[in-house]
Amino acid sequence: MLIEPPVCPKCGKPQMNETVCNSCMKWEADIDGIRSPFRFEGLIRNAIHEFKYKNLRAIAGRLAQLLYEYLVENPVPCEMLVPVPLHDKRLRERGYNQSAMLAKELSRFIGLPVNDSCLIRSINNIPQAKTKKVDERRQNVIGIFQCKNKDLSGKRVLLIDDVTTSGATLNACASALKTAGVMSVWGLTLAREI
Repeated sequence: MLIEPPVCPKCGKPQMNETVCNSCMKWEADIDGIRSPFRFEGLIRNAIHEFKYKNLRAIAGRLAQLLYEYLVENPVPCEMLVPVPLHDKRLRERGYNQSAMLAKELSRFIGLPVNDSCLIRSINNIPQAKTKKVDERRQNVIGIFQCKNKDLSGKRVLLIDDVTTSGATLNACASALKTAGVMSVWGLTLAREI
C-alpha cells in the first residue's frame, strides 16, 4: 500500500497534517528527512524479503524504478546516492548488499553518481530486525558507521536502503556523513513500517 500525504516532514510517516510528528519533536536527529513510497506490508514486503534474503536480485531494477517514480513526484535535494553499507561479515554471508544494488539501479534512472565506498559499517551489530523497541534500535547503531574520507564534503546526499522502521540506521549514517562535512542527508527507502 502506498504512503499517501500528508506525512511528517522529518520521518515521512503518514499523519493528519504536514507538521512534525510527536516522535520527531522528541528526536534530535541528524538526518534531514526520510521518505518511503510504500508501507512495509503485503506484496512490497514479500518482494523485499525475496530480494534481500532469497537472492532474488533480478528485481533490483524494478524496485529502483519504483523509487525513481516516487522521486519524480516527491523530489528531495540530492546530488549523490550513498547506499547503507553492510558489515564485511554480513556482506560475505549474503553475497551482495541490496541497498547498493538499489542505489546503482536508481542511478541509471536519475543520472546521479553513487558513492558506495565512503561510508562503512565498522561494527557488526545485531540486525535491526532483531530489536523490538525504538530505543533499542537507536542504541544498536550508535557509532557503527564511519565516513572514511572527505570525498562527500559539501555534498547533498541521498541515503538508499530497503526498509526503515525507526529511522535509527539512516540517522546513524547521516551522523557519520555530516561529521565528514556532508551538507545534507535525506533517506529514501522502498518501504517503512507504520
